[in-house]
Amino acid sequence: MTGDQSRMTLWTGYFDQRATRKSGRRVPKSASVVRPNLDQIALAARASGITKMRRDQDASHPMRPYSKEGRLIISTKDALESTKSDTKEQVLRVIGKSLKNLETEGKDLNIKKPKRSFGRDGARKAKQRKSPSRRPSNQRKKKFGRK
Repeated sequence: MTGDQSRMTLWTGYFDQRATRKSGRRVPKSASVVRPNLDQIALAARASGITKMRRDQDASHPMRPYSKEGRLIISTKDALESTKSDTKEQVLRVIGKSLKNLETEGKDLNIKKPKRSFGRDGARKAKQRKSPSRRPSNQRKKKFGRK
């Protein structure tokens, strides 16, 4: 089967830290993240300098037809020039490193968020209460078609 040499396909499974090399991960664990999504990979590719790309959200990898993980289709010429690489594996590693950097920056932002309350106070905040009635006080609730 011949492929289009002018395009490179990047699947999200290539960057999944939970996957083994045998099951489809193509970058080292130091350059991978847990459960990456297509938007994260597109941001990492953009941070690496790649500009010509197209997202395919509903695509499933031939080895994993049961999951619609999505793929990123990038221009081979643009990817090799912007990352100063010779092969697809080197491009994947550059994108993986920028993906890891974006994840660590995101974790720093998550630390600054206020934490969830636990115990009685958290239970009180988490309860779902019915909103107060919006009817005027002189009107009654309608029952079974009565006015």
